[in-house]
Amino acid sequence: MSAELLPVSAVIATRNRPDSLKKTFESLAGQSIHPTEIVVVDSSADDGTEQLRGSKIAGIGLHLKWTKGITIGAASQRNEGVAAATQPFIWFFDDDILFEPNCVERVWKAISSDPKLGGVNAMIVNQKYGTPGAISRLMFRLMNGKAEPTYAGRVIGPAVNLLPEDRDDLPEVIPVEWLNTTCTIYRREALPNPPFPVHFTGYSLMEDLALSLEVGKKWKLANARTARIVHDSQPADYKSDERARSCMELVNRDFIMTNVMNRHGLGDYVKLAIWELFSFMSVMGNRTSRRRIAPTLVGKWDALLQIFSRNNAGS
Repeated sequence: MSAELLPVSAVIATRNRPDSLKKTFESLAGQSIHPTEIVVVDSSADDGTEQLRGSKIAGIGLHLKWTKGITIGAASQRNEGVAAATQPFIWFFDDDILFEPNCVERVWKAISSDPKLGGVNAMIVNQKYGTPGAISRLMFRLMNGKAEPTYAGRVIGPAVNLLPEDRDDLPEVIPVEWLNTTCTIYRREALPNPPFPVHFTGYSLMEDLALSLEVGKKWKLANARTARIVHDSQPADYKSDERARSCMELVNRDFIMTNVMNRHGLGDYVKLAIWELFSFMSVMGNRTSRRRIAPTLVGKWDALLQIFSRNNAGS
């Protein structure tokens, strides 16, 4: 029996990952419902990924669009995919995830349940909120300005986004303040045009936070806790370039804090500095991470130069 088709365009940005993308397609094929179309925006260096178009994956090839990415980068490729999509719902998911049973059905049921929901994401079972220790809780309270029973799914301070929580006593659909792009369905009418600002290039770290905060200004957001995926995160060039990643993290957090959250005050920058120091000390407390100290610090210096240059240009 063929799967039910939803009024959904799935958009996948991919680069040089044919094996993981094939596993993702095979996992999607096992779901009881499928998107009407899948738009793959491929920036691979060769045609190895595009050859999947001819693979025999049940129910996938019938509604698969393939386009060559004009600009290499997660955000820009997703923007291109949305421009090519035809359906009233847009589903972003990564090229290295595995769907657990009934995942798509549960995400779709969640967003269909409330017309005020602009976006709903799945629970990443191997990346979720853990109970913070005393120091982390103190830091969260400082960033937030007040204590909360839980900070799961929240965005606090200078664009610090925390993962959703997974407990059996929680409801199936939980309000959150931000959504990832690992596996999220948005109403197309809720998305800005284009969805992702041109600021986000390359790996586009935190572009999902920027998008969901923008959508969340007018729409509700939620996590479908029982819709589950595994994020089988794959190696990539950006992961081995600690300097570039360190720089991008600070530059993009500052962009979101100032341009999306409209936080420009001295107190906001003090919190940003405290958070960066806390993050640095947390990572460097691990002996195996100490070799990353030099490239991380150089990356932060690169970021400060970019931020100062941008602020001066805008003044």
